[in-house]
Amino acid sequence: MRVLGIESSCDETGVAIYDAEQGLIGEALYSQVALHAEYGGVVPELASRDHVRKLLPLLDEALADADCDLASIDAIAYTAGPGLMGALLVGASVARSLAWSRGLPSLGVHHLEGHLLASMLDDNPPEFPFVCLLVSGGHTQLFEVLAVGQYQLLGQSLDDAAGEAFDKTAKMLGLAYPGGPLLAKLAESGEVDAYRFSRPMTNRPGLDFSFSGLKTQAITTWKKSSQSAQCAANVACAFEEAVVDTLLIKCRRALQQTGSQRLVIAGGVGANRNLRQRLRAVLGKDQVEVFYPRIEFCTDNGAMIAYAGCLRLQAGQCDELKINAQPRWDMQSLPALI
Repeated sequence: MRVLGIESSCDETGVAIYDAEQGLIGEALYSQVALHAEYGGVVPELASRDHVRKLLPLLDEALADADCDLASIDAIAYTAGPGLMGALLVGASVARSLAWSRGLPSLGVHHLEGHLLASMLDDNPPEFPFVCLLVSGGHTQLFEVLAVGQYQLLGQSLDDAAGEAFDKTAKMLGLAYPGGPLLAKLAESGEVDAYRFSRPMTNRPGLDFSFSGLKTQAITTWKKSSQSAQCAANVACAFEEAVVDTLLIKCRRALQQTGSQRLVIAGGVGANRNLRQRLRAVLGKDQVEVFYPRIEFCTDNGAMIAYAGCLRLQAGQCDELKINAQPRWDMQSLPALI
């Protein structure tokens, strides 16, 4: 089966072609970062309009990259949620229209399931079961994953997601949008012992997260400082260390709770170099295998949607003849593959 995947949940437009036998054979991706930088964040209406402009040219680009045409596509998968409603509707409308016009089956894919399964696109994919830390600008969640569609939520952020806290702290430090990667870069020149921030909710049982107070602590420290370039680096370093430590403590706790020896990191914050190094170094001593998607698959992309869609389409799942978009969608409600 050869599946065309379309991603348009927020500010990346992604198209990819996944072949069940050959793997990923073509992809194209466009980021709207420059478009939204002027506003310091994603403007939903602008995001939707840009998806309209970019989606069909990217479709042609992905098909050319795969050296195939629409006649060789067997099914179409698209992001149905969660995400921005207008942005979701652009991808869903194109996907459903293409599927209807060519008599192909189509399926709306859960965006977070795409992220969770993205590491399966690597040459050394993890085996089930495993614990997954899904950490991005919009979500920070821990799942026990028994199989595709068998997800048990272990804990989640009660306020800001880790990526959101990164971006807000970066903005406070005067960094450009998107600030998370820039804050991580700035942290490299920080003095590790200059400040120490709290590791929120690690001194109590459970696997939930909270990053709002940590963000406030960083902002308060910055305002009381001399606000020099070195102070900015020190605050960035202390903030990143606190987030990484918190994620590490909770991941370790989740692994102990489930008895799993495999941890999968998914989502945009999974590209953070400090997080990758610390998890591998510390959990490696516990004989835990840690898996990450390739850097290009940490951010939103069409490949993860094509792959997740292919698994479910092969299992016989298919949408009715309607355009499906769900800005809020509980991943635990997904059916398990039989």
